[in-house]
Amino acid sequence: MTEYADQQTDRATPVTIVGAGLGGLTLARVLHLHGIAATIYEAEASPMARGQGGLLDIHDYNGQLALQTAGLMDEFRGIILEGHQAMRVVGPDGTLLADHADDGSGGRPEVYRAELRQILLDSIPAGTVQWGHKLSEVRPLGAGRHELTFANGATVTTDLLVGADGAWSRVRPLLTAAVPEYAGAAGIETYLFNADVNHPATAKIVGDGSMIAQGPTSELFAHREKNATLHAYAILTRPLEWFDTIDFTDPAAATARIVREYEGWAPELTALITQTDTAPLLRPQYTLPTGQTWDRVPGVTLIGDAAHLAPPNGEGANFAMLDGADLAKAIAAHPTDPETALTQYELTMFPRAAHLPQEALDFHESFDKHR
Repeated sequence: MTEYADQQTDRATPVTIVGAGLGGLTLARVLHLHGIAATIYEAEASPMARGQGGLLDIHDYNGQLALQTAGLMDEFRGIILEGHQAMRVVGPDGTLLADHADDGSGGRPEVYRAELRQILLDSIPAGTVQWGHKLSEVRPLGAGRHELTFANGATVTTDLLVGADGAWSRVRPLLTAAVPEYAGAAGIETYLFNADVNHPATAKIVGDGSMIAQGPTSELFAHREKNATLHAYAILTRPLEWFDTIDFTDPAAATARIVREYEGWAPELTALITQTDTAPLLRPQYTLPTGQTWDRVPGVTLIGDAAHLAPPNGEGANFAMLDGADLAKAIAAHPTDPETALTQYELTMFPRAAHLPQEALDFHESFDKHR
């Protein structure tokens, strides 16, 4: 590998990546294995500038394939939370409809997003990520070159630009006029800490892994994290304007208004809303047009949510990493021919992205079929 990498370094086109999420980091890691230089520009000031969210289920048919390509499966296995693939389905009245223990064969082990991100950060050379670089503008220079201007005043030019900058990507407009649209539902995020002691009935109904309870236009989803923490989402199918009437700067009033949408539900379920130890946080769901593509624009492409944003369905992080790994392999196969590499990658990514809405349906059917 070392000899091959040295040869690649001398002749490969350096890659500029915007965004140090899981997709951008996977791309940089696999490029590094092939000796191809990459720099990531990230708006956050440091790796610890903000929380990285809770658990991710990393699937054996996409996310784990990316980690295998990145040579990081041993590190990945070291952060798996054993037993957390358990799944429960309950009715709004608290009736247990399905209870699936984690027997180790589920293929979707749970890990903390922050720990997975740190594994990827540790796997690339120091200085690969340039923190505190919020992209302000991208200007085409012709012949596939682009100039990036950042909020801190820095500018760089690049021959190969990858937008890994998420739902509200500033790179995306180079390729398509598509913008995220509200998907019709929003989640209200809550946490219950030390739930086994403080909220035993709720901890019991959630179980050892994930739990979902569904009504016609309302859902509750929760999963158990370390230290008996319950991380939950009250998911409501409502117009965005409906949420605008709720004052989320007043946590007590917001909680009272949200729980009214769960009238008649079992108290051990509604406790996920009413007993939250954190202020309820609104998380509207957005999506890009299903199956969107774009004409090949020299010198630039997108990965992850920047390319194919879909409502949360357990696939976003997985597909972002697989995008990054696939793009890196295409670049490594054509190190001096970026256009062939980007074309090859997009021909793989576009049809895969078209299936994301179906993946969301399958995610819910995996619970529903046991009713």
